[in-house]
Amino acid sequence: MRAHLSLFDSPLQPGDLRSDVVAGLTTAIMLIPQGMAYALLAGLDPIIGLYASTLPVAVYALLGSSRQLAVGPVAMVSLLVASGVGAIAGDDAGSFIALAAVLALMIGVLQWGMGAARLGALVRFLSHPVVSGFTAAAALIIGLSQLGNLLGVSLQRSHHVHEILLQTAQHASSADSTTVVISLLSVVTLVVLKRHAPRAPRFLLVVVGGSLAVWGLSLESTGVAIVGDVPGGLPMPKVPDASLRDVVALLPIAITISLVSFMESISVARSVARASGAAVDANRELKALGLANVAAGFFQGYPVTGGFSRTAVNIQAGAKSRLAGLITAAAVALTLLFLTPLLYFLPRAALSAIILTAVLGLIDVKEVRHLWQVSRPDLAMMGLTFGATLTLGIEQGILIGVLASLAWFVWNSSAPYVAVLGRLPGTNTWRSLDRNPTAEPTPGMVILRIDGPLFFASTAHLLSAVAASVSADTERLVLEVSGVGRVDAQGLSVVERLRDRMRGQGGTLVLIGARGPIRDALQAAHLDCCLGTLESVTSDTPTPLRCMGNQ
Repeated sequence: MRAHLSLFDSPLQPGDLRSDVVAGLTTAIMLIPQGMAYALLAGLDPIIGLYASTLPVAVYALLGSSRQLAVGPVAMVSLLVASGVGAIAGDDAGSFIALAAVLALMIGVLQWGMGAARLGALVRFLSHPVVSGFTAAAALIIGLSQLGNLLGVSLQRSHHVHEILLQTAQHASSADSTTVVISLLSVVTLVVLKRHAPRAPRFLLVVVGGSLAVWGLSLESTGVAIVGDVPGGLPMPKVPDASLRDVVALLPIAITISLVSFMESISVARSVARASGAAVDANRELKALGLANVAAGFFQGYPVTGGFSRTAVNIQAGAKSRLAGLITAAAVALTLLFLTPLLYFLPRAALSAIILTAVLGLIDVKEVRHLWQVSRPDLAMMGLTFGATLTLGIEQGILIGVLASLAWFVWNSSAPYVAVLGRLPGTNTWRSLDRNPTAEPTPGMVILRIDGPLFFASTAHLLSAVAASVSADTERLVLEVSGVGRVDAQGLSVVERLRDRMRGQGGTLVLIGARGPIRDALQAAHLDCCLGTLESVTSDTPTPLRCMGNQ
């Protein structure tokens, strides 16, 4: 079959339709139990996870720029929903559901607005080490938060590791042995199948196996917690009820989820795009995810985003276009219409086992080793975010990580590398005196290379470098500024001060290697008279000199 669908970027080739149908159904088999499990993690009824896996998935499939990204409930967002909504709704189940839908609407509006304003680059403020530290801590919190269901005991909801462990220790003696056996068998099955049969529908097998065991042995009568009645039918449009006070209270977590979920989604989408040679538009992604979350809010769901594991399954199953996402949404919808009675005997321990095994891969030990070798400051940012998230809370942890990384960026920018250059004997090559012991300074002349922006935060550092290098008998101060990408008013003021200082001692200031924007700024400040070349400041050199990097 050869058909051109304008919504799907490229014509479908023979066999593509079949591949998309198989991929869509395969992803749905994974999404149905996963969506229910993640809704449970978010503090919601499992059915809410299925509601969030229908229309929102279809909306993204129609509007997103990635052909293979699988959108739906994910563990990280679910944990953030539980943290943010739980602090406001408490134990009121009705209020919790309404506020989760309101939160999805808020996230949708924020993401769509960011996309419309072309603010996709904002995600750059979430550095990879910060996200890795936050993700590892969240994975621990997510895993430990399932101990109650895995042991068959009732634990109060908490997002602090020490509180969860303390409660678990206090209730361990009352654990239900049957529930523990179901949990262990589910975890072992999921781990073994992932390692030795990665293409097997392990989530479906655990769900079906657990349900059959509970039904056949009447385990619910012995105390095994089950999902119970799951209402059938598709979700109807509904405007969630919330006060202005609730909206204001939810705003911080809405902003956090908007950024974190987009970063997770765009990272997966770009990784897939690199492998397939396709393009991903960050701003289009923001708008598509935003409208998907708006759909989730109006149709009794909760926030969604793109997930790595389901996307990987979608690709492995042969997805060729975004049609696969529509097939997935249709399969979940059919499940809601006709198959919900089969979910009655599903043990909650099996869903918690799915959550536990899904988040194990979020703890990236290799990243810790890598950062230890290449960047200790980045490792410190990762550790700070990890510790803050575990001890202070989800939102506070990522906020501290972002602020710390921004502070480190400003600190680094305020102290750019300034090299004193000297000439290698017998050559016209100039290199850093610190890194090249054979390089020789030129009598009466100091050449400083600035590797970084010249702005209000870095001017003091430059003045200190000048003071340490320039003496009263210096005739020429040469600033090699090819590494300066921008200069502000204070930076221009410092250039003027240095010019006046050199004039005062009978010398000159020369700027060499200035880029176009820097030359324009110097001209606007009437400082372009300081521009020159190495030929103009080295009278004993008949040919141009090369200012090399700090090798």
